[in-house]
Amino acid sequence: MIDLATKVRFLSDARSYPHAASFVVARQTHMSWVFLTEDRVYKLKKPVRYPFLDFSTLDRRRFFCEEELRLNKRLATNTYCSVVPLRCTHDGRLNLGGQGRTVDWLVEMKRLPRADLLDIRLREGVVTEADIRKVGELMAEFYSAAPPEIEDGNLYLESLIREQTVTRAILGQPRLGVSEAALPVLDVADERFTQLIPRIQARIEEGRIVEGHGDLRPEHVYIGTPMQVIDCLEFDRSLRIIDPYDEVNYLGLECAMLGAGWVRPVLLDLLEAHLGGRPDDEVLAFYGSFRMLLRARLCLAHLLDRVVREPSRWSRLALSYIGAAKEEFSFPSRPVRKLNHSHAGA
Repeated sequence: MIDLATKVRFLSDARSYPHAASFVVARQTHMSWVFLTEDRVYKLKKPVRYPFLDFSTLDRRRFFCEEELRLNKRLATNTYCSVVPLRCTHDGRLNLGGQGRTVDWLVEMKRLPRADLLDIRLREGVVTEADIRKVGELMAEFYSAAPPEIEDGNLYLESLIREQTVTRAILGQPRLGVSEAALPVLDVADERFTQLIPRIQARIEEGRIVEGHGDLRPEHVYIGTPMQVIDCLEFDRSLRIIDPYDEVNYLGLECAMLGAGWVRPVLLDLLEAHLGGRPDDEVLAFYGSFRMLLRARLCLAHLLDRVVREPSRWSRLALSYIGAAKEEFSFPSRPVRKLNHSHAGA
């Protein structure tokens, strides 16, 4: 039995890779270890089981590596390369893609220049309206080509209900320090949601729900050449069944959290031009508040780790997302105004 620490140690050594690598940077997330060389990235899924995912067996890790490759080929064909076996020879030596029994699986990707990720470019103030319009066109074409999820469309409504319930359970815990700010916003969100369920159900029946990306954030949007969207949510299809306006509105809100509030109306305008059927402001406001509260919950999840790094950061960030959720009900997305390039870097 090869344990995770042994695998991480092997993959952290530049000599372990079949292509020339002079260094490896190893980074850990909740679900994976990621190993970066000069021009490649390898992702090793941890053998973990959470309520929302199960990577606990070798077969499941292989399946989800293959799903990650398949799904990300839709919007990042040039980045996702292959699924590579990690093998162990009879004398106990590990290798990538060589001989021996398979002890794990990794997703191999080309490494994209970090400077051209949307979040980095926004922070540096070097994003133009033309850049955002290209992102909007890419996503609109993606949604246009996706078949309507009418039969499975209720997965979307079910996931909204389920995730909102979990969000309340976590944000409402007094020990996490945000309950006083969160609960009044959650009360409004729940009340609005109850009123809006028939409208969301109608959107499902009209065929407006598709299988999307599932985690459309600025750090997953590469605005170099060719433009690509990476890191699709692979472990739960129900979380990819989504209203395109919900997903794009979320990207716009995350851009607003980085100081670029002008991005969201541009994206929504483009989506409406391609798809039509834009939800009314009340539905969009609920979508926005739901996503911001969910992000607050994910921030606080870091405080539940055995070892908590930067606890004050996560609480502060969660409160900023709760504030954004509250603002959605006061200032829902409005009709688009045309922006010129002089505003785009603001």
